[in-house]
Amino acid sequence: MSSIQRVTIRDVAREANVSIATVSKALNGVDVVRPVTKEKIIQAAEKLNYVPNILGKQLKAHKTGMMGFYTTSISGPYFSVLVDAIAKESEKCGYSLNVLVSSNKKVVMNNILGGMVDGIISFEDMIGPEDLEILKKEQIKAVFIDRNIETKTIGSVVFDSYQASKTATENLLNLGHQDIAFLTGFEGTYDSDERLAGYKDALNEKELPINQDFLIPGYFEEKASYEAVKAFFQSKPEKIPTAFVAGNDVSAIGAVNALKDLNYQIPADFSITSFDGIDLLNYFSPGITTIKNPIREQGAVAVNHLVDLINGKTQGKSFTLTGELLIRESVRKL
Repeated sequence: MSSIQRVTIRDVAREANVSIATVSKALNGVDVVRPVTKEKIIQAAEKLNYVPNILGKQLKAHKTGMMGFYTTSISGPYFSVLVDAIAKESEKCGYSLNVLVSSNKKVVMNNILGGMVDGIISFEDMIGPEDLEILKKEQIKAVFIDRNIETKTIGSVVFDSYQASKTATENLLNLGHQDIAFLTGFEGTYDSDERLAGYKDALNEKELPINQDFLIPGYFEEKASYEAVKAFFQSKPEKIPTAFVAGNDVSAIGAVNALKDLNYQIPADFSITSFDGIDLLNYFSPGITTIKNPIREQGAVAVNHLVDLINGKTQGKSFTLTGELLIRESVRKL
């Protein structure tokens, strides 16, 4: 079976019996082509079902009209909201969005450096210090979400995870809780480290010790948090907490389900609070107290800052967004 050959501008020129340059001018709206010739070229293009090489034109113009979003995962309610916000805002700004999900750093960097997009939005720490230096050297326009970076061509949009965690922990302390466990995320990532620091500082300011046994690995995942909380109680700890601060909402859901399966009640036996304020919490019982993260605003701010970087209107800046404490049934006063 022979392969289908793509119709080229050369084929259109041959069909219309004109030069390739004349076809190019006619199809790009250059006025020097006579109307009768232009009409003949358009008819030839339609007859051959000619499709212009848009990518080639874009690369020649040094603009693609696309921005890229790079991450290792888009699973979970947080990412569905974030990607939707980025896609809608980029469309408002006249850009298409290319979403690349990969844990292969080489694939990601080749895509970024290959001129396929005008600028990038990224979430993961997969792009390390050496890669950042390459982005700076190549003057790649980039905005990172929840990773605090500010250079000439790179900006960031961060959620104030430190203050959010401090506020969440202080709320439990004010309700009389002193033995508070923390479901950690991933060490070395901005959100995870900031939330753990906020939790620790809130306890330190009350001169309460940090119980290492109360640092439970939840990895920002429902299943991991469920299993970690169950394992904690099955290990028969000498001391148990009266409250939990979960690294994010899905971790809180996992923790609550584990506690329910262990025949505990929320908040009668344990109080729990978390972060992000995802829509899923509206359908979960009991209602979980959370610090609402303005996820859609994060996406919109990232897109608009990237557009300004692409158009040379600004240098990279860091934007910090604050959260709101939403009190629900999952916490109680001791």
